[in-house]
Amino acid sequence: MSGFAEASAPFVGQPLTVLDTARFLPENRRRLSAPGLRTFLTIADRWGLSEEQRRLILGYPSRSTYHHWAKLAREHGAFTLDADVLTRISAVLGIHQALGVLFGSEADGVAWLRGPHDALVFGGRPPLALVTSGTQDGLMIVRRFLDAARGGLYMAPNAADAAFLPYGDDELVFT
Repeated sequence: MSGFAEASAPFVGQPLTVLDTARFLPENRRRLSAPGLRTFLTIADRWGLSEEQRRLILGYPSRSTYHHWAKLAREHGAFTLDADVLTRISAVLGIHQALGVLFGSEADGVAWLRGPHDALVFGGRPPLALVTSGTQDGLMIVRRFLDAARGGLYMAPNAADAAFLPYGDDELVFT
């Protein structure tokens, strides 16, 4: 289920896609909170993030709140994060997944996150600077950039695909 539903649109008879608000119900957020935060903490460890960076990614909860969440998550306790924090965690999971697809090793993906990047959106800074800027927008910019890269835009190919030559028109056969 994508989290979206169709509703009738007031124009040209086209269905209008609207967000399924059931995903924000407390029971759904509660179900996702502990496993989501546990996964976030594992990724943050792998990326070598400081506590400050982790808190910035999560929307800058107080230290005591962050440690309380982490303790409950590690103990498989029950708690409910708000939609903003879960969205931020989802963005981190997407970034991590995209790095796994784009790079041959986790170390290469982390190096890309930490190294300067000359794409206009990064302005010569490391993508991790946007990820840890404290804004949901920073996370989503990096997520969208990597999703576009997975589609073949913006980035040079990884080592496995570096020698690939694009197909020419004469090689395409339609039957």
